[in-house]
Amino acid sequence: MESGRRGTITLAKLATGSPGITSAFGQTLAEAGAVCFEDQNHPNGVELKVNGTFEAKYQVFWQQVTDQMIRCYNDEESTTELGAYGVAFLLILDLTDYTIIKRSRRGTGFDCWLGQAQENEELPFQNKEGLEVSGIRSGDNSRIKTRVNEKLKQVKPSNATFTL
Repeated sequence: MESGRRGTITLAKLATGSPGITSAFGQTLAEAGAVCFEDQNHPNGVELKVNGTFEAKYQVFWQQVTDQMIRCYNDEESTTELGAYGVAFLLILDLTDYTIIKRSRRGTGFDCWLGQAQENEELPFQNKEGLEVSGIRSGDNSRIKTRVNEKLKQVKPSNATFTL
């Protein structure tokens, strides 16, 4: 996607999975994201602005939220984390040539490994990147900047080599 271009994100697309995400987990991310957007009274098709390395605007669409979903995703912190993963994964797939290869282990400083869809099996982690995701259901620019700075400090030690 070019700088400043517009696009769409459909959370249900997560249910197709990726090399490192099962269809079932993708559906979980989609449901959590839907619950988060509706909890904040966002209309289906709300605009999401991407600022940073990439500049873009997306309309976000999700499935209808049911009472069962609201009961299932009652833990706000966990649901926000899962919903943020879903949105981040869809943005990665649309904005870059990367896909989600593998969720990382605790202690790495980031959430998952990204890589090319067509990988060289002889060197499976060559040219991979770590992705750290953070979700905030609501907040102003100051809160968002504070969270970004916290996450930058968190991933800084992850420049080391890890046993995966």
